[in-house]
Amino acid sequence: MPGINLISDTATKPTKAMLAAMMAAEVGDDVFGQDPTVNRLEATAAERFGMEAALLCPSGTMTNQLAIKCHTRALDEVICEEKSHIYQYEAGVYSLLSSVSVNLIKGERGKISPGQISAAVKDHQDWLPISKLAVLENTCNKGGGSIYTIAQARELAEEARRHDLAVHLDGARLFNALVETGESCTDWGATFDTISICLSKGLGAPVGSLLLGDKDLIKRARRFRKAIGGGMRQAGYLAAAGLYALEHHVDRLKEDNDRAKRLGATLSELPFVAGVEPVESNICIFHLAGERKAADFLKVLADKGIQAVPFGPQTIRFTTHLGVSDEDITQVISTLEELEY
Repeated sequence: MPGINLISDTATKPTKAMLAAMMAAEVGDDVFGQDPTVNRLEATAAERFGMEAALLCPSGTMTNQLAIKCHTRALDEVICEEKSHIYQYEAGVYSLLSSVSVNLIKGERGKISPGQISAAVKDHQDWLPISKLAVLENTCNKGGGSIYTIAQARELAEEARRHDLAVHLDGARLFNALVETGESCTDWGATFDTISICLSKGLGAPVGSLLLGDKDLIKRARRFRKAIGGGMRQAGYLAAAGLYALEHHVDRLKEDNDRAKRLGATLSELPFVAGVEPVESNICIFHLAGERKAADFLKVLADKGIQAVPFGPQTIRFTTHLGVSDEDITQVISTLEELEY
């Protein structure tokens, strides 16, 4: 659709340079481990995070769910914040694929504290699920792109391990956090048992997420990936896009974050906005004042060539990305300031 797309950073499209890299990719059959570009992407990502191995998958839902499958057994439970992507947006497939339940923690903007992890761990009783895995999300989508620092993550991971929990990071937008904090990938890799990173959001690849972990776990995840239909053949064309993204599109994520902050600053001054969640990365969530409904407001924006998504009856999310320029943000701001709504 034409216009300015603030629906999601999944709206990104490959740049001409990325497309050229894709078309030049050397490929093979990845199900047999014979695609050299996939192998290079997986090795590159694992090395960047200081982890042993990586696995390319079609989506972040698959990488997250493979991590859950590898860390748990039937009748176990996963501890996570109530806004977590694995609970909100992955179709409850943890119950189907892994036969586990989810123990939800009410945190703040998608973030939890070490004490909350301790309080959530179940006693070992025949009638209770066994707490086996803690999952953090950085940045947290439904938390408005909220950021954990590495110090906070380490404290949470240490507390989880005191209770014999494995720790997984849903890092779909981790790089958006790292360009803000300046922290290293290797520090994050050393903190978690597994990490999922998305290549097809702000990084701009058309498809793909990576699961990072130790060699034994990735070997098991690879088998599970095949079992649920995730084995891909000449996937090197997609892997080439991921390599290009990791080499050329990480630092520029700071531009996306800054553009979201511009939107947040403007929205906070508008009379029809009741409040704006703190903007830490590339997501801006705001709440409409009075009786204004998100659905009606989105229609007004759509008529002016601006697309966004509702995040509640009176709540809207703007997401900036590779396909949104400074000029686009200036146009959105001008439109918002001129609205009589």
